[in-house]
Amino acid sequence: MISFLRTTAVASALAIGLTFSAPVQADVESRDPIILTLHDWTGQLITTHIMGEVLKKAGYNIDYVVADYIAQFAGLESGDLHVAMEMWETTGKQAMDQSLATGKTVDLGETGMDAKEEWWYPLYMKERCPGLPDWKALNKCAEAFSTPETAPKGRYLGGPVTWAGFDDERVEALHMDYEVVHAGTDAALFAELESAYERKAPVLLWIYAPHWAVAKFEGEFVEFPTYTDACYEDPKWGSNPNMAYDCGKPFGWIKKVGWKGGEKKWPGAYKAVRNFHVDNAEMSAMIVEADLEGKSVDDVVASWMKRNENRWKAWIK
Repeated sequence: MISFLRTTAVASALAIGLTFSAPVQADVESRDPIILTLHDWTGQLITTHIMGEVLKKAGYNIDYVVADYIAQFAGLESGDLHVAMEMWETTGKQAMDQSLATGKTVDLGETGMDAKEEWWYPLYMKERCPGLPDWKALNKCAEAFSTPETAPKGRYLGGPVTWAGFDDERVEALHMDYEVVHAGTDAALFAELESAYERKAPVLLWIYAPHWAVAKFEGEFVEFPTYTDACYEDPKWGSNPNMAYDCGKPFGWIKKVGWKGGEKKWPGAYKAVRNFHVDNAEMSAMIVEADLEGKSVDDVVASWMKRNENRWKAWIK
């Protein structure tokens, strides 16, 4: 799922997103604003603002609304929200499939990025917990990952509750001696990683890619039983015959999704959204600019637009 910006940068990005609507510059199908959703991680802010800027260049009015990652589907189905630029197969597949089944939303295709989200530990913890990355090793050394608040149980730092991911269910289904603690924000998640890594302190947490953390820190993802749809849908699947979620997270696509009515109202815009494509390396580099180099989302997006003019112009032909 992607890092949230430092406070000042986030405030700037959201303020821009919530208050600015570009004037129509060309003859488009409708002058009504297309509403793009903003979530709480840097990569999503960047992809959404890139798409918004491209659509403005095509002449569309654009508004941005901060929305919950999973709960946004109610707004997409009703037409109160129009386009969400990042749904991750790792955490949002079930919610997206359920929404598409209503016939009120439409799959707008893959972004070009490949998603990975899973439990992660710094490489120095492998010395303290032989057997990793096999998940079964975690119970044997739960105390090595414990804190005074969780001992003798290990501590797993999950993402914000709104990200879903089923970590609480996974711990219960796999009978893991761990307590799941959810970070309040994306920024808090990675601030704790930074602090622990500097001190070589125990830490086990949710990491995702594309993101700068996998390049900056040496570590490994825990290897859980391989995900299948049946693992999440059929309690009889897997090692626990009574509970679902006894496997790891799925890995795969990051897609765009939209209100189905928007395809008729703004066909040119929806075509452009379908054409949007970036890869992991490109996105990770932009996240580094924002999170590590201190640039605003605004500046990162403007720089990308300047470097890739021929590319985005092809999206809106």
